[in-house]
Amino acid sequence: VLIAEAAALRRLCRRARAGKEPAAARFYREEGNRLFGRRHYGAAARLYSQAASHELPGSPEVSVCFANRSAALFHLGCFEVCLEDIARAESHGYPDRLLPKVLLRKAECLLCLGRLQDAADALSVVENKIAMDGIMTSPTHQALLKKLSQLKIKIHEKESWPEPAREACGDIQRKSEIWEENDSISGASSSLSLNFDIERGRHLVASQDILPGQSLLKEEAFVSVLCPGESFLLQDSSETAWDTRVTNADLYCHRCLRQLLASVPCRGCSYAKYCSQNCADVAWEQYHRTECSLGALLLTLGVFCHVALRTVLLAGFAEVSRLVEWSHGGDKDLHNPEARCKHLSEAPDTRAGTRGIPGCNDNGQYQSSYQAVFNLLPHAEKHSPEHKFLCTLSVVAICKQLQEAGLEAAVLNQESSEKWSRPKICEKTSDELSPELKIMAEAMLRHVLQLQCNAQAITVMQESGSRDGAVVNKKPVRLATAFFPVLSLLNHSCCPNISVSFSGTAATVRASQPIPSGQEIFHCYGPHRCRMRVAERQQLLSQYFFECRCQACLDELESDVKSVVSMRNSFCCPSCQAPIQVGEDMLCCSNEACAVSVSRESLSHRLRDLQQQIKKALELLRDRKADQAIKMLLKCQMDAGNFLSPEHLLMGEMEDHLAQVYATLGKWQEAARHLERSIEIVEMHHGPSSVEIGHELFKLAQILFNGFAVSEALSTIQRAEEILSVHCGPQSTQIQELQEMKTCLLELPRSVLQRT
Repeated sequence: VLIAEAAALRRLCRRARAGKEPAAARFYREEGNRLFGRRHYGAAARLYSQAASHELPGSPEVSVCFANRSAALFHLGCFEVCLEDIARAESHGYPDRLLPKVLLRKAECLLCLGRLQDAADALSVVENKIAMDGIMTSPTHQALLKKLSQLKIKIHEKESWPEPAREACGDIQRKSEIWEENDSISGASSSLSLNFDIERGRHLVASQDILPGQSLLKEEAFVSVLCPGESFLLQDSSETAWDTRVTNADLYCHRCLRQLLASVPCRGCSYAKYCSQNCADVAWEQYHRTECSLGALLLTLGVFCHVALRTVLLAGFAEVSRLVEWSHGGDKDLHNPEARCKHLSEAPDTRAGTRGIPGCNDNGQYQSSYQAVFNLLPHAEKHSPEHKFLCTLSVVAICKQLQEAGLEAAVLNQESSEKWSRPKICEKTSDELSPELKIMAEAMLRHVLQLQCNAQAITVMQESGSRDGAVVNKKPVRLATAFFPVLSLLNHSCCPNISVSFSGTAATVRASQPIPSGQEIFHCYGPHRCRMRVAERQQLLSQYFFECRCQACLDELESDVKSVVSMRNSFCCPSCQAPIQVGEDMLCCSNEACAVSVSRESLSHRLRDLQQQIKKALELLRDRKADQAIKMLLKCQMDAGNFLSPEHLLMGEMEDHLAQVYATLGKWQEAARHLERSIEIVEMHHGPSSVEIGHELFKLAQILFNGFAVSEALSTIQRAEEILSVHCGPQSTQIQELQEMKTCLLELPRSVLQRT
């Protein structure tokens, strides 16, 4: 690594704090105590988690973090997770003098869970412990004894008057998905086949007619790395020397991407957090024992470098070395994916053709394996020299730090590092990488280049705005970056015929429309015809090194057909509100009687001002100033009507925001009216069967349910179910919530149903 660049990188790494800092732990614990005192239990639990991640392993203070977090979890009604934290506090040496209070909390959790005998046993342990302490007159002991007595009475009452067994809640019917595995493509449906031609490369085609909602592919990521994402302040916290904001890195497990309620911290760094000790142990064995000391460097270099390193660690040195050596073979055509497949169009035997496709094994099977990842196209000749130099510099920096930290043996799988042991710094013997690390570096560079075209974002529907309303507003958020070798076979279209949904690190692909036999399966890489004009889409797609020739692009490029975005997201005349004719700098009113001209820049400036006003209105809503938020949004609506077309997407967003504000006030009819108008505009942009309409209908169903509009709620639930089951599958969280709402409404007395 060049000396100047290495020094600059070291300076940047100082900003990314990934080590253990006891001072930070104390701050987060005290801040957690402050918010706990204000009854902000969710925010307090997050801060106790932050404190635990900064405590040194084995220190008694970490047990206090777990005990404090268990108290917050108890108040949140999360009794099972509370019990787990109490067990963690005990196993980490929680102070003996404080133990009775925690054990009483354990007994109360068990009581709430209906485990009466376990609760009684826990109380016996507390009783013995208090008796052994001897001093029974202090206020603390008196409070403990009072609580103990109360819990004994509660247990006796529950034993005397057992609660009636709860009936199965609605007995929700869940459709089972018909699935027949493909013999040649791992995780794919038998309704797909793997093809190749010079123009389209590797691609998947329907081998039979496919129905909307039909599952086409279920694939576990070969590798995934969580992206920290946008940070936001916890409730009632503020900017300080230590950052109290949380990111996705604090909210999701770094291995399985499950949402975290009470994280298990890594013992070596403050960054990695897991949903369980099992996830922490598996991650350590597979890759984190190597990554742990590189935390600041990996956060500084970015997620692509992190994915590249984790990919080679998961593959293992033997497999990486085999494929790198294979790529150096003498026959260049043999190792050029396009050249290798050139003969396929002439191959009469399909199985023989499949065996020739890069990534397939000797039996002609395309598996979600490292071999498939290695054979994804890196497009090395198409990246700029500057970009390749930067990528090379980043990869070498990682390998140099591995060598200097004495982690080379672990990387090469030559020894099993002692669990949780910190790497020993060895003396630098040479500025040059070892031959083995050079092989790993070559593979890592290949993967960094591949990721520009083959990285798949794992997304999750995340709550946005106020989190305490009866209506949950969710938006898709990028959670992780991953390699899915089978999913990567899908080519792009700006008007795709599939939807992709995620559960943890697993992707499921479903048909979003009927796909006839012989038609290609198309994914959308981001630029969609409903969200961008063709020029914007083509510019964004240039990073993938191809020119999009999908039907949507051809229609807009080769004819006078205007894009959906151009038609809907347009300005109107500020004078007469007629549509404005599109021009370069000056825009003219289409109404000849008016003939007003206005500069594009002035309208764009008004649009930016409007967006700022909407942002301020949402800040008022977050500050619980709903009435002021409504006034500001209604004023924004009036201003927007003077220069935006009625179908402009921003008009729909304002209707959506108004619905949200009215819902927080419990004004369900007004909320439903505004959301229905928003849905009309969303439907104009995205179509009546789009996933966007599904999400909007889900919100409307919640509003109608809370407003007791039974018949409207039931019809909205049915339509939302039909759309979301196609895009997200019958097992998705939103479908289950819709079914629970429907069950609840149908169980209402007949007289109530008839009135509504």
